[in-house]
Parts: sequence; C-alpha cells; structure tokens
Amino acid sequence: MSVSILRQRYHHRICEEIVRFDREETIVYPNFADKSNKSSKAIALAIMDRIGYSPNYQGITEQTADRLFESITKDFLQESFELLRHLRPGQWYYLTEEPILVSNHYFHLNDTENIIEQNRSLITALGTDYIIHPDIVIGRYPVSDEEINQQSEVISSDNPFAKLTPLREANAAQQRCILHASISCKWTLRSDRGQNARTEALNLIRNRKGPLPHIVAVTAEPLPTRIASLALGTGDLDCVYHFALNELHAAIEEIENEDQLDMLMMLVDGRRLRDISDLPFDLAI
Repeated sequence: MSVSILRQRYHHRICEEIVRFDREETIVYPNFADKSNKSSKAIALAIMDRIGYSPNYQGITEQTADRLFESITKDFLQESFELLRHLRPGQWYYLTEEPILVSNHYFHLNDTENIIEQNRSLITALGTDYIIHPDIVIGRYPVSDEEINQQSEVISSDNPFAKLTPLREANAAQQRCILHASISCKWTLRSDRGQNARTEALNLIRNRKGPLPHIVAVTAEPLPTRIASLALGTGDLDCVYHFALNELHAAIEEIENEDQLDMLMMLVDGRRLRDISDLPFDLAI
C-alpha cells in the first residue's frame, strides 16, 4: 500500500459520496464551487476533470457534505498514518467531533464547565469558546511501564521520578489520552466560515497544559484567494491542506487565471498550503 493509492481512494470516496453537480444553462459545476463566481466554477470543474468523476445530480445538504468530508478525511489519515507507524510508534486513536476535554492537556477545562453549569450567568462573562469539538482528533494512549522497559529497565514502580508525565499509564488513576492533532475540515470557505478554525486554534493554544498539538485545517475550496483567508498569517494554524493541491494547481494554469495562480504560489512557497498527502508525514514529526 502507498500514500498515492490511498489518495486515489480518498478522492474516489469524495466523488462518490459528496460531490454533486449543478447545471446553470450550459455550464455544469460541482458543489464545492461558488455558483456566483465564474473562476470558482471553472477551477472546481477542472479539478474534477483531473480526478475523474461520473456526474451525480442528486441533492445533498451542505451539513451532510461537511460531515462526510470529515469522516472520509479521518479514514484517509488513519490509513496513511498507519503506514508511518515505524516512524511514530504507539497506540493511536482517530475520532470525529471528540471534545478535547477528555484529553490530558485539556481535562482541567471540565472544572470550568462544571462551574459555569452551576452558574449560567458566567457564560456572559466567560463565553463557551473554550469548549472545543474539533472535526477530527488524533490522539495517543499512554503506555505501560512494561512497554517502556522493553529494551532495558528505564523506570520502576517504586522509583520516585517521572511520576507526573502523562505518557506513563501508571501515573493516572483514570486513563486520559494525549491529544496529538486537532484538524478542522472545511468543504468550502465562504464568507467567514474559516474563522471559527482560527478561534478553535487560539483556544487550544491558550488553554493547554502541556505540549501544543498539531493544529491544521483541510479544505476543498477551489479559490486560493479564499484559502488565503485561513492560511495566511502565523501563530494559530500550523498549515492548511488542500484535498487536491496538484490538481488545483493544474486547473488554475489551464484556465489561465494569473491572480489565483499568484496567490496559490504565494501560499505554497510561503509554506502555508500543502497537499493532503503531506499531512500524515507532517503528523509524524
């Protein structure tokens, strides 16, 4: 198995389960295009021409499309990340819409939530932005002392050291997983839809007690100028990943849209935008 094959399967599932086509007079375009934007429709259709598709005109709600995009992306990451197990050993889990409050680095936020539940008036002062439900979470389970001591005796139960690290299963009465990555999935980027990903990222940064997890976003948005609204800047998201970056590049060159191509190259050369195939490798860092 290779990442290229998994990427093909990823695209196949997206085409089969999510992509729907609309017709506007003689123009046909997929549902991740903005019907009011000529360039968006042309780029999206050119992407689909490179991926390969059978037009499906049955309706699908935006909410359903978003949910499927999350699930299919999660499956791709799980399968591809498993190929890199020798680079990142451990027992991992992959879930959609899992609250970060169950993880070790954010478990303390449960106390805040309980206090607010008992005094609802605090919501007006504190808000609820800290209660983050990432679209996809990747986490690692703590390891037993037996696993730690496979090569030699690194630690023992009567040793007074390394008693606070969350990596040791023996250090917690209740097992709490270690959050490794928080992934926001955006089927499209219309208006300010991408800004909640920034809000989530900032709250992950502010509220953590431990190392910062990977914080990334995945999108199928065809317009680089809209991707830039999420990708440009530093300090919140690690990077934005496109579901078909190579195809996006070729599509923009085909329609000869210099403005979109200039923005695309700025994002890529500035290391703010990468292909979905890069993400499992980046998660192994």
